Order: sequence, then C-alpha cells, then structure tokens
Amino acid sequence: MGIRLNWTSRAQVLALLILLTGATMFAASSIYDFVLPSIDGKPLPLSGFKGKVILIVNVASRCGYTPQYSALESIYEKYKDQGFVILGFPANNFGGQEPGTNAEIKTFCSTKYNVTFPIYSKVSVKGDDQTPLYGYLTAQANPSFAGDIKWNFTKFLVDRRGKVVERFEPATTPDSPEVIAAIEKYLKQ
Repeated sequence: MGIRLNWTSRAQVLALLILLTGATMFAASSIYDFVLPSIDGKPLPLSGFKGKVILIVNVASRCGYTPQYSALESIYEKYKDQGFVILGFPANNFGGQEPGTNAEIKTFCSTKYNVTFPIYSKVSVKGDDQTPLYGYLTAQANPSFAGDIKWNFTKFLVDRRGKVVERFEPATTPDSPEVIAAIEKYLKQ
C-alpha cells in the first residue's frame, strides 16, 4: 500500500528536498559567510569586519609560539585605526596546548598579554571536527594557500573584500617584515 500525495503535498516535499540539498551544498564565497561565537559565547559574525584588513590566527596559551601574542597586540594597536583587525581562534589541536575553558583563555589573554583584539571561542582547526571557517581557509579560500594547519599561530591575511591574500606559517612572527609589508600593502587598497 503506497502513500498518495496530492499536488500541494508533492510541492511541499519537493521544496523541502531542494532546501535540504541546497543547505548541504552550501559553499562560502568569503570569510564573511561565517558566524562563530566570541570568547564570551555571543555570535560574532565575520561580516561585522567587512571593509577591514583581517589577520586570522589560530592561537594557543601553552605553545612555544605563545609569545607572539605580544607582537599581535602591538601590530593591532598600531594599525587598528587604519582599518586593521586581528581575529584570534584558540585551538587545542596541537599537543594539547590550549586546554583551558573559554573563560580561562580570556583571562590568560587579557592578564598575560593585554590582548584587546577579538578572540573567538575555542575551535578545532583540523580533523573530523574542524570548524567550517578553517575548512574554508584550508581548502576553498585561495588554492595558493590551501593545506592543513600545521601548528598553532598560522596566520591568514584577508583583504578588505574578504579574500584570503596571504598565509604565514607559525614561525613567521606577526611583526616580521613580510607580514608588516603585506598588512601595509592591503591597508592602502
């Protein structure tokens, strides 16, 4: 015994299938398509940073690169009035170097390094539980900069239109000549 659908029911089923298929095939066109929770748990859409040059960094509190927080804060202070922002994404993917809660991470950042740039809630930057933003950054955003995150403090530079234009590996410090030159280049555009 089969189920008979009238025209209205068929149209509703078809509309639902189209909606579900479209949702699963969503492809971001820029970083502005993502909304993640801030370190305080409130939604913080990346679209709120439209028109700014953005440095996206996966951070950790117990890493050999953790002192880069000082340089990050310094360049943020230097360029923020010119339309520059840094977005920190704590991640515990490498050696358990970010084990704390969001509250602990926030306290660490503000008391140890006086961080004032936006920090998001802890995410995963690789693996089966990789946050969609990092899936986008490492696979879709720009083929020139594709590839897994290798360690904490990998940096992606995004231009004012939301396009990933540079990638810097962890050993490249935020205040290195190549990072500063790239930031200044895209601030002028």
